[in-house]
Amino acid sequence: MGNGGMSATSQAIVSDHFPRAPLYLAGAAVLLTILGVSTVRVGDLRTSYVSTAAAIKERALRFEDQKDGSVTVIDAATNKTIEIVSPGTNGFLRGALRGLARERKRTSAGAEPPFRLASRTDGRLTLDDPTTARQIDLKSFGPTNALVFERFLTQQEPTPRETNAIAISTTPLAPLFTGKHSRN
Repeated sequence: MGNGGMSATSQAIVSDHFPRAPLYLAGAAVLLTILGVSTVRVGDLRTSYVSTAAAIKERALRFEDQKDGSVTVIDAATNKTIEIVSPGTNGFLRGALRGLARERKRTSAGAEPPFRLASRTDGRLTLDDPTTARQIDLKSFGPTNALVFERFLTQQEPTPRETNAIAISTTPLAPLFTGKHSRN
């Protein structure tokens, strides 16, 4: 042990060091990733696609929440009910509307302006919110989910089951998800 108390094995470990360049590169990659994600999150940058294709068929719709948990779908042009969505059903419809309503609330836009449902020349079915410029490509969630909204393009009157629900409803309608309900 004439080497200052170190054995040959200890010297081999001390003299072998890990290359620093890959460590610096890995650290830089992690920092760039964190910086990029932070920029997108804080800066509210979006990379989503918005369809600008012409509408083949479109309809202005309002969706109003009722006290019993149902959602009334109203043709904004005629102010006629075209469907009543039963409480606890149509999770996709409710989720899509909740996201749009949250954006309206965030931007202090009212619940009164109608949404625009459009079948487009590029094959997309979109639900547009003109007040916030948000658009949901409904077909990107699959044909079954798109069909939930697609039927609103042509549906004229509620089904008999839904008509009964309208006849017995005595509570006035309030704007979608506002939590405000007027009383008689």
